[in-house]
Amino acid sequence: MRRAVVVGLVAAAATLAVPGAAAPTVGTAPSASAIDGVFPAVIPLPDGFQPEGIVTGRGTSFYVGSLRDGAIYRGDLRTGAGRVFVAGEEGREAVGLEIDQRNRIFVAGGSGGGAAVYDAATGATLATYQFPGDTGFMNDAVVTRDAVYFTDTLRPSLYVVPLGPGGRLGEQASVRALALTGDFTFRDDGSCSLAPGVNANGIETSPDGRRLLVVQFNTGLLFSVDPATGVARTVDLGGASLECGDGLLRRGRTLYAVQGASNQIAVVRLDSSPTSGVLVRTITDPDLDIPATIAPFGPFLYAVNGRFSTPPTTDTPYQVVRLPAY
Repeated sequence: MRRAVVVGLVAAAATLAVPGAAAPTVGTAPSASAIDGVFPAVIPLPDGFQPEGIVTGRGTSFYVGSLRDGAIYRGDLRTGAGRVFVAGEEGREAVGLEIDQRNRIFVAGGSGGGAAVYDAATGATLATYQFPGDTGFMNDAVVTRDAVYFTDTLRPSLYVVPLGPGGRLGEQASVRALALTGDFTFRDDGSCSLAPGVNANGIETSPDGRRLLVVQFNTGLLFSVDPATGVARTVDLGGASLECGDGLLRRGRTLYAVQGASNQIAVVRLDSSPTSGVLVRTITDPDLDIPATIAPFGPFLYAVNGRFSTPPTTDTPYQVVRLPAY
């Protein structure tokens, strides 16, 4: 993310199918044994790309967005090859990404205060949005049956793009802000030293598809949010913290939360509501370097290294790292 905002602003964009919600289009993945030794464990991205969000698409394709200029990179998990798919532009940012079953990529626009939608097959721009009011930093996104929800790390609000019949993209006039209330308290400081002023970050849907899950980066709290009212309730994790929690990914009742500052992925088992969850384990790897977000492929997760503690230059290397999901 933009370092002028805060050195370690870390976002999230991770997606998966949920009951009652739009499902991402992920191709049928081979088994772990078929992938090991054939698919690269570490995939290089272009030097200087400054990646943040990642999603997996049809077949073995994946997409990564750039904080530097809003470019979208398309690669192949099988070969590690790829290219810039959507050209960047000065002053634009691509933070969290989401992909839906209609093969559309939704991009949170960071400090630009808006979002973009691209065709994942062609790279064509399908829509752009500017969110209302005094926006802060558009961080992550999740698609449901009726809408797309975006987090703002610097304001206590979500932003909503309605979806019409057949998933038709809403018009600019239909876009609205949704205040986060209830248990959610906006804070200018917090325990995460990487970026203490960053609040709502990763977003997902609940196992029953009726609520949204939002992690607060600077406190480590996980919230269950009513998508109609914005009222948030704290999810009881039995004393566990998702401190510095960034991208979220849910598979059934298993929630993965990226904790970049610790170079790990927290694995939480949720109840269906969810009102509670249990931290069951963490995933780490020596190749992780402040990961930002993750995307699924078969029995694996693919994490993008944000490298937010490394000063970005045009020569800074970046990678996508494969991790076991189970």
